[in-house]
Amino acid sequence: MSGDGSGGGDNNAIGGTYTLLVELAAPATIEVGALGEHRFDHGGYAYTGSALGAGGFSRVDRHRRTVRGDHDVRHWHVDHLLGHPDARIDCVVRSVGADVECAVADRLPEGPVDGFGASDCDCGSHLAGSGNRRSLDEFAALVREAHETAVAGTDARVDVVAGASAADGDVNDASATR
Repeated sequence: MSGDGSGGGDNNAIGGTYTLLVELAAPATIEVGALGEHRFDHGGYAYTGSALGAGGFSRVDRHRRTVRGDHDVRHWHVDHLLGHPDARIDCVVRSVGADVECAVADRLPEGPVDGFGASDCDCGSHLAGSGNRRSLDEFAALVREAHETAVAGTDARVDVVAGASAADGDVNDASATR
């Protein structure tokens, strides 16, 4: 369902900004590369990244392979979280055609690990935690709102695609495309 009349059916190549909504089913202590060992409570996490280079949103498919156990290279901080057996990607919120990574991350709750995913910018973290304050659906709505606010007034659009088991272009909710 990725064909949206925007000049081609493959939005993966266009790229932009994405947020992975990750659910951790049980508390875990995870070694996060150079950031060291950190305790993660069970619940929802939102990792915001950019997919602006060659291949665009195909980077998200790499994250899906990591969470499924099909890719064991740990290059980015998020790989360490996604590689934990209790982690799964619930959905991906994308700002198609927009470079708003820091703007989205700044609109989300403070992250549980300082510097997570933010080694190339001045942000405190690109990982937000829902804590026990929100259900996963409420957290997803907050993430989507952060994307919509960040792209307001631009030609970019926000959509929500399925999590770890689906192909990149499968829209999780037909009403999710703006």
